[in-house]
Amino acid sequence: MVHLASVPNDKEAKQSPVETLGLDKLSLAGQDGGDDSTVSVYGSRFACEDLPTHSMPEREMPPQVAYRMIKDDLALDGTPTLNLASFVTTYMEDEAEKLMTEAFNKNFIDYEEYPQSAEIQNRCVSMIARLFNCPVDDDANVMGTSTIGSSEAIMLATLAMKKRWQNKRKAAGKPYDKPNIVMNAAVQVCWEKAARYFDVEEKYVYCTPERYVIDPKEAVDLVDENTIGICAILGTTYTGEYEDVKTMNDLLEERNLDCYIHVDAASGGFVAPFVNPNFLWDFRLPRVISINVSGHKYGLVYPGVGWVVWRDPEFLPKELIFTVNYLGADQATFTLNFSKGASQVIGQYYQMIRLGKHGYRAIMTNLTRTADYLSSAVEAMGFQILSKTGGNGLPLVAFRLNPKDKHHFDEFAIAHQLRERSWVVPAYTMAPHSEKLKLMRVVVREDFSRARCDMLIKDIHGVMETLKQKDEEWIKDHHQTSNEHKQGKMHSHHQKKVNHHYKNGQHSLQGKHGKTHAVC
Repeated sequence: MVHLASVPNDKEAKQSPVETLGLDKLSLAGQDGGDDSTVSVYGSRFACEDLPTHSMPEREMPPQVAYRMIKDDLALDGTPTLNLASFVTTYMEDEAEKLMTEAFNKNFIDYEEYPQSAEIQNRCVSMIARLFNCPVDDDANVMGTSTIGSSEAIMLATLAMKKRWQNKRKAAGKPYDKPNIVMNAAVQVCWEKAARYFDVEEKYVYCTPERYVIDPKEAVDLVDENTIGICAILGTTYTGEYEDVKTMNDLLEERNLDCYIHVDAASGGFVAPFVNPNFLWDFRLPRVISINVSGHKYGLVYPGVGWVVWRDPEFLPKELIFTVNYLGADQATFTLNFSKGASQVIGQYYQMIRLGKHGYRAIMTNLTRTADYLSSAVEAMGFQILSKTGGNGLPLVAFRLNPKDKHHFDEFAIAHQLRERSWVVPAYTMAPHSEKLKLMRVVVREDFSRARCDMLIKDIHGVMETLKQKDEEWIKDHHQTSNEHKQGKMHSHHQKKVNHHYKNGQHSLQGKHGKTHAVC
């Protein structure tokens, strides 16, 4: 997700921290106007100048200087391996990185120029579809495509469901202007976007203080003649639980409703087939018509690549497909983007043939064991565990303070203290109707080893002991300072670059109910 940047006006652009602090009057002797390309980076004039921020500079700078200045600027970012908020892959082998680097200059959409890259995508689609137990009989006609990530995949799936519903309504001479979609209120924000962007009404099954996934009966009860489909999540963002796709499938079959299921397997699509292969959620269920998965999460590829697969052309209307011609043959395309790099698709292919099913199974099993180990350790500290163990959910640990302990601090205070120790362990407010429940979440990724897990456990214990020793007033003041820091009051030059015209919108679940959209 990318924030909406604000373009400063001329007055704002002329202001800088240097001027604000009165340092612009400071002059340094010794600048002789020498050749900047021959001196040390920090001996050049650029080391004493602001980096360009608003307008492109008039003159060039040496490449080694540009590289060093930007690298120094990026040093203020966090460390990806310690960012336990994100599912996104932070480690790939050198050989994979080399292949991806060599493909940086390939425009994937140019099938005529790069037909083998297109062929590699086709291989990946086939492997992923078969991993999801797609039909493979003589009459099968399964199809899929790569995307920038699961957000684009979900947009495409929503478009397909809406267009199919509209076509059926038109053919029956019925109104087709009020489509709706049924989903859990704990969905990732891209589902809200898809519904809003494509004028589809959201019909939510709300969480409760005891249930954080969709209730199958409630979901099917919401289906009416205007429902384009039901979204089921294989690994919810907050607690990593798998939703009960099979029960929803069975209820739709029993009631003979003309409604089908799209499975959002963004996080779980590369986990469940290897750790819990007997769990029924995929194309083995007749009402599942399309599935998306993120290659850049547990598919083990750097961001951004996603995939979406459809069971049959019946569920992907022909008018959504465009054809391009390469090497004298028509190539069907269904995408919201056009130009994109081939690197991530090639990286996905590398991982699948390099690791094979055995390699993926070994990695996902290790991650599950590490998550279970962390879950036991956190529970022993007195936390309540909200996530599943034993491979019955994603390899993550969602936990909260036990209300019975009546601590004078909350999960957000713990998250802030861990941040001071370099860990990014986020705190969230749960989806609507769960009584504003707060929780924390640790995502266990490939590079989160048992040794690193032990370090985190030690730091969580240390943070708890620290907070218990502090009084409520100290925690309140510390939390306020932290919020001011995050909101930019202490770093206003960052804050000014965020567009506030749309602040405090009331049209989303976050605006209406205070739900925190969890990081993916």
